[in-house]
Amino acid sequence: MGEWILKTMGFVISRKNNEKRRAILPEDLAQVKNLGQLYVEQGYGEVLGLSDEDYRVLGVNIATREEVLACDAIVDVKLGYADYFDQLEDGKLLIGWAHAVQDIQFTDGAMAGKHTVIAWEELFDGGRYIFYRNREVAGEAAVLQAYQHCGKMPYETRVAILGNGHTAKGAMRILHGLGADVDVYGRRLESLFKEKMFEYDVLVNTVMWDTTRTDRIIYREDLKRMKQGAMIIDVSCDPELEIETTVPTTIDNPVYTVDGVIHYAVDNTPAMFPQTITKVLSKGFAPMLDDLLEGKQSKMVQDAVVIEEGIIKDHRITDFRLARGLTV
Repeated sequence: MGEWILKTMGFVISRKNNEKRRAILPEDLAQVKNLGQLYVEQGYGEVLGLSDEDYRVLGVNIATREEVLACDAIVDVKLGYADYFDQLEDGKLLIGWAHAVQDIQFTDGAMAGKHTVIAWEELFDGGRYIFYRNREVAGEAAVLQAYQHCGKMPYETRVAILGNGHTAKGAMRILHGLGADVDVYGRRLESLFKEKMFEYDVLVNTVMWDTTRTDRIIYREDLKRMKQGAMIIDVSCDPELEIETTVPTTIDNPVYTVDGVIHYAVDNTPAMFPQTITKVLSKGFAPMLDDLLEGKQSKMVQDAVVIEEGIIKDHRITDFRLARGLTV
């Protein structure tokens, strides 16, 4: 892997619907040496009750959006939703949740601009995802919001959770706490889930789908066999993949109905709890800042580089694109 020399790192405000999570808090900057190289977009912490002065007093630069986008490295919580590729010079270091496998438009932009991408979703320390609490909250938040649209309290419903990772754990915590009757189907029980799913009032999808697969776990024709008023809570929210009828929704407009089945498919549910998640992100990311600025690459960071100078490094991106006749 090539080396990068960073003079500046900019923290940009994501413009995704209701995205209020931030990458860094003033309270975690005390451990950072190179504060003068950090540029934070004006108003960065306002949604969290923080002022620009809270950052400036530590030695961080407060900058316009254009100045932040001119930095050598750009940190964007929802990097995959970047709407500013046409404003970037080539060869930036982009850091955040990229989801570059499924997000064709983002990957096209990163390749065209010869950018390097550090994908937060690939940051593992000793085998554990460093932002695992974000995944738990994804499940928690999805259940809390989705049930407002199904007309029933959780204790009146039978629920099937597909998957048994951190997101499933979060969903189960809320469902059990509110009295739902819950069954969990791990990967080895996929066939059983497909057989039994019609018996449930609510289906919660938290599985990390193999993007090379061309089959689905739920097809549109399956909806006709589901209970009247059934609901699918698709926390994974992978359009065109495991659930045929999934179309990403927003926090402001979270549900739609297909063939009588309610679909909840918000793809940034933890953003509803920005105080909780920003603390998680900041504590995990702050210790990495000096090494990133000084060009030091830990194995964790090296493993999270999915695109390097416009070249795809993650074979899963290549496999996904080749299967769909896209350039790599």
